[in-house]
Amino acid sequence: MKLFTPSKKRNLITHSFPASKIAEEYRTIRTNVRIVTNEQKNHVLLITSPNSGEGKSTTAANLAVSMVQQKEKVLLIDANLRSPSAHFIFNLTNTTGLTDVLIGRTTFEEAVLHTEIGRLSVLTSGDIPNNPAELLSSRIMKDLLQKVARLYDLVLIDCSSVLEVADTKILAGQCDEVLLVFHKGKTTIEKAAEAKKVLEFAKAKIAGVIMNEI
Repeated sequence: MKLFTPSKKRNLITHSFPASKIAEEYRTIRTNVRIVTNEQKNHVLLITSPNSGEGKSTTAANLAVSMVQQKEKVLLIDANLRSPSAHFIFNLTNTTGLTDVLIGRTTFEEAVLHTEIGRLSVLTSGDIPNNPAELLSSRIMKDLLQKVARLYDLVLIDCSSVLEVADTKILAGQCDEVLLVFHKGKTTIEKAAEAKKVLEFAKAKIAGVIMNEI
Protein backbone atom coordinates (compact mmCIF):
# COMPACT_ATOMS: atom_id res chain seq x y z
CA MET A 1 0.00 0.00 0.00
CA LYS A 2 1.49 3.31 -1.11
CA LEU A 3 0.73 6.96 -0.49
CA PHE A 4 0.63 9.41 -3.39
CA THR A 5 -0.02 13.12 -3.65
CA PRO A 6 -2.51 14.30 -6.29
CA SER A 7 -1.44 16.74 -8.97
CA LYS A 8 -2.88 20.24 -9.22
CA LYS A 9 -4.57 19.49 -12.52
CA ARG A 10 -7.55 21.59 -13.49
CA ASN A 11 -9.84 18.56 -13.75
CA LEU A 12 -9.45 17.83 -10.01
CA ILE A 13 -11.01 21.16 -9.16
CA THR A 14 -12.71 20.03 -5.93
CA HIS A 15 -9.23 19.57 -4.47
CA SER A 16 -7.32 22.40 -6.15
CA PHE A 17 -10.07 25.04 -5.88
CA PRO A 18 -12.51 23.93 -3.15
CA ALA A 19 -14.09 27.39 -2.90
CA SER A 20 -14.94 27.56 -6.60
CA LYS A 21 -18.45 27.50 -8.06
CA ILE A 22 -17.76 24.18 -9.77
CA ALA A 23 -16.59 22.62 -6.50
CA GLU A 24 -19.84 23.80 -4.92
CA GLU A 25 -21.77 22.10 -7.71
CA TYR A 26 -20.00 18.84 -6.93
CA ARG A 27 -21.00 19.26 -3.30
CA THR A 28 -24.60 19.54 -4.49
CA ILE A 29 -24.16 16.31 -6.44
CA ARG A 30 -22.68 14.73 -3.30
CA THR A 31 -25.73 15.75 -1.30
CA ASN A 32 -28.09 14.41 -3.95
CA VAL A 33 -26.23 11.10 -4.08
CA ARG A 34 -26.63 10.68 -0.36
CA ILE A 35 -30.34 11.49 -0.62
CA VAL A 36 -30.79 8.87 -3.35
CA THR A 37 -28.90 6.27 -1.32
CA ASN A 38 -30.86 7.14 1.84
CA GLU A 39 -27.59 7.95 3.61
CA GLN A 40 -26.68 4.27 3.53
CA LYS A 41 -23.02 3.31 3.74
CA ASN A 42 -21.19 0.55 1.85
CA HIS A 43 -22.69 1.54 -1.49
CA VAL A 44 -21.21 0.78 -4.91
CA LEU A 45 -21.96 3.50 -7.45
CA LEU A 46 -21.01 3.18 -11.12
CA ILE A 47 -20.44 6.31 -13.21
CA THR A 48 -20.71 6.15 -16.97
CA SER A 49 -21.87 8.09 -20.04
CA PRO A 50 -23.38 7.19 -23.41
CA ASN A 51 -20.13 7.89 -25.28
CA SER A 52 -16.56 8.90 -24.54
CA GLY A 53 -15.56 12.51 -23.97
CA GLU A 54 -18.63 13.46 -21.94
CA GLY A 55 -16.84 13.98 -18.62
CA LYS A 56 -17.55 10.82 -16.64
CA SER A 57 -13.96 10.32 -15.38
CA THR A 58 -13.64 13.93 -14.26
CA THR A 59 -17.03 13.63 -12.56
CA ALA A 60 -16.06 10.40 -10.79
CA ALA A 61 -12.79 11.87 -9.52
CA ASN A 62 -14.30 15.12 -8.26
CA LEU A 63 -17.26 13.36 -6.66
CA ALA A 64 -14.82 11.07 -4.84
CA VAL A 65 -12.89 14.07 -3.49
CA SER A 66 -16.10 15.82 -2.48
CA MET A 67 -17.23 12.73 -0.59
CA VAL A 68 -14.02 12.42 1.43
CA GLN A 69 -14.27 16.09 2.33
CA GLN A 70 -17.29 14.92 4.36
CA LYS A 71 -14.98 12.52 6.26
CA GLU A 72 -16.23 9.49 4.33
CA LYS A 73 -13.96 6.58 3.46
CA VAL A 74 -14.09 6.30 -0.33
CA LEU A 75 -12.60 3.99 -2.93
CA LEU A 76 -12.42 5.00 -6.60
CA ILE A 77 -11.95 2.07 -9.00
CA ASP A 78 -10.82 2.74 -12.56
CA ALA A 79 -12.66 -0.06 -14.34
CA ASN A 80 -12.17 1.50 -17.75
CA LEU A 81 -9.78 -1.21 -18.91
CA ARG A 82 -9.63 0.21 -22.43
CA SER A 83 -8.82 3.89 -21.88
CA PRO A 84 -8.07 4.45 -18.16
CA SER A 85 -7.48 7.93 -16.75
CA ALA A 86 -7.63 7.89 -12.93
CA HIS A 87 -3.85 7.59 -12.64
CA PHE A 88 -3.45 10.72 -14.78
CA ILE A 89 -6.01 12.71 -12.80
CA PHE A 90 -4.50 11.80 -9.42
CA ASN A 91 -0.86 11.66 -10.58
CA LEU A 92 -0.48 8.01 -9.58
CA THR A 93 1.65 5.17 -10.83
CA ASN A 94 -0.25 2.53 -12.79
CA THR A 95 2.18 -0.37 -12.68
CA THR A 96 -0.37 -2.56 -10.89
CA GLY A 97 -4.12 -2.20 -10.57
CA LEU A 98 -7.49 -3.79 -11.21
CA THR A 99 -6.31 -5.99 -14.08
CA ASP A 100 -3.55 -7.45 -11.93
CA VAL A 101 -6.02 -8.24 -9.14
CA LEU A 102 -8.44 -9.92 -11.55
CA ILE A 103 -5.80 -12.18 -13.10
CA GLY A 104 -4.44 -13.12 -9.68
CA ARG A 105 -1.09 -11.42 -10.10
CA THR A 106 -1.53 -9.40 -6.91
CA THR A 107 -4.03 -8.77 -4.13
CA PHE A 108 -6.34 -5.81 -3.69
CA GLU A 109 -4.43 -4.78 -0.57
CA GLU A 110 -1.17 -4.68 -2.53
CA ALA A 111 -2.62 -2.84 -5.51
CA VAL A 112 -4.76 -0.13 -3.87
CA LEU A 113 -3.16 3.31 -3.57
CA HIS A 114 -3.86 5.76 -0.76
CA THR A 115 -3.94 9.46 -1.58
CA GLU A 116 -3.36 12.39 0.75
CA ILE A 117 -6.91 13.60 0.18
CA GLY A 118 -8.75 12.60 3.31
CA ARG A 119 -9.65 8.91 3.31
CA LEU A 120 -9.60 8.50 -0.45
CA SER A 121 -8.06 5.39 -2.01
CA VAL A 122 -7.73 4.64 -5.71
CA LEU A 123 -7.48 1.32 -7.50
CA THR A 124 -6.04 2.18 -10.90
CA SER A 125 -6.64 0.07 -13.98
CA GLY A 126 -3.27 -1.62 -14.23
CA ASP A 127 -2.24 -2.98 -17.62
CA ILE A 128 -4.78 -2.82 -20.44
CA PRO A 129 -5.82 -6.46 -21.02
CA ASN A 130 -6.86 -8.22 -24.21
CA ASN A 131 -10.11 -9.43 -22.63
CA PRO A 132 -11.58 -6.64 -20.46
CA ALA A 133 -15.19 -7.82 -20.74
CA GLU A 134 -14.29 -11.32 -19.61
CA LEU A 135 -12.30 -10.02 -16.64
CA LEU A 136 -15.07 -7.67 -15.51
CA SER A 137 -17.66 -10.45 -15.72
CA SER A 138 -15.52 -12.88 -13.73
CA ARG A 139 -16.31 -14.31 -10.32
CA ILE A 140 -13.20 -12.58 -8.99
CA MET A 141 -14.66 -9.19 -9.94
CA LYS A 142 -17.95 -9.98 -8.22
CA ASP A 143 -16.08 -11.07 -5.10
CA LEU A 144 -13.92 -7.94 -5.20
CA LEU A 145 -16.96 -5.65 -5.30
CA GLN A 146 -18.54 -7.45 -2.39
CA LYS A 147 -15.30 -7.16 -0.44
CA VAL A 148 -14.65 -3.45 -1.01
CA ALA A 149 -18.29 -2.59 -0.32
CA ARG A 150 -17.73 -3.82 3.23
CA LEU A 151 -14.49 -1.85 3.61
CA TYR A 152 -15.59 1.60 2.40
CA ASP A 153 -18.47 4.00 2.98
CA LEU A 154 -18.74 4.49 -0.78
CA VAL A 155 -17.17 2.76 -3.79
CA LEU A 156 -17.19 4.75 -7.04
CA ILE A 157 -16.49 2.92 -10.30
CA ASP A 158 -15.35 4.84 -13.35
CA CYS A 159 -16.22 2.63 -16.31
CA SER A 160 -16.22 2.69 -20.10
CA SER A 161 -18.98 4.41 -22.04
CA VAL A 162 -22.12 2.31 -21.99
CA LEU A 163 -22.93 2.48 -25.72
CA GLU A 164 -19.43 1.72 -26.97
CA VAL A 165 -18.46 -1.55 -25.29
CA ALA A 166 -20.06 -4.37 -23.29
CA ASP A 167 -17.98 -3.74 -20.14
CA THR A 168 -20.32 -1.26 -18.49
CA LYS A 169 -23.44 -3.34 -19.10
CA ILE A 170 -21.68 -6.22 -17.36
CA LEU A 171 -20.81 -4.17 -14.26
CA ALA A 172 -23.97 -2.10 -14.06
CA GLY A 173 -26.12 -4.90 -12.71
CA GLN A 174 -23.57 -5.66 -10.00
CA CYS A 175 -23.64 -2.13 -8.56
CA ASP A 176 -26.19 -0.55 -6.25
CA GLU A 177 -26.82 2.44 -8.52
CA VAL A 178 -25.60 4.03 -11.74
CA LEU A 179 -24.99 7.72 -12.42
CA LEU A 180 -25.23 8.79 -16.06
CA VAL A 181 -23.11 11.73 -17.19
CA PHE A 182 -24.33 13.75 -20.19
CA HIS A 183 -22.54 16.59 -21.96
CA LYS A 184 -24.70 19.49 -23.13
CA GLY A 185 -22.77 19.91 -26.35
CA LYS A 186 -22.17 16.24 -27.15
CA THR A 187 -24.94 14.01 -25.80
CA THR A 188 -27.92 13.81 -28.13
CA ILE A 189 -31.41 13.04 -26.89
CA GLU A 190 -31.33 9.82 -28.89
CA LYS A 191 -28.07 8.64 -27.30
CA ALA A 192 -29.29 9.59 -23.82
CA ALA A 193 -32.47 7.57 -24.31
CA GLU A 194 -30.51 4.63 -25.74
CA ALA A 195 -28.12 4.63 -22.77
CA LYS A 196 -31.04 4.61 -20.34
CA LYS A 197 -32.66 1.72 -22.22
CA VAL A 198 -29.43 -0.32 -22.28
CA LEU A 199 -28.86 0.13 -18.54
CA GLU A 200 -32.44 -0.79 -17.72
CA PHE A 201 -32.10 -3.92 -19.85
CA ALA A 202 -28.99 -4.76 -17.80
CA LYS A 203 -31.21 -4.46 -14.69
CA ALA A 204 -29.25 -1.47 -13.40
CA LYS A 205 -30.79 1.06 -11.06
CA ILE A 206 -30.22 4.56 -12.44
CA ALA A 207 -29.73 6.95 -9.54
CA GLY A 208 -29.71 10.11 -11.62
CA VAL A 209 -28.14 12.16 -14.38
CA ILE A 210 -25.36 14.74 -14.27
CA MET A 211 -25.32 17.29 -17.09
CA ASN A 212 -21.93 18.81 -17.91
CA GLU A 213 -21.28 22.24 -19.46
CA ILE A 214 -24.62 23.82 -18.62
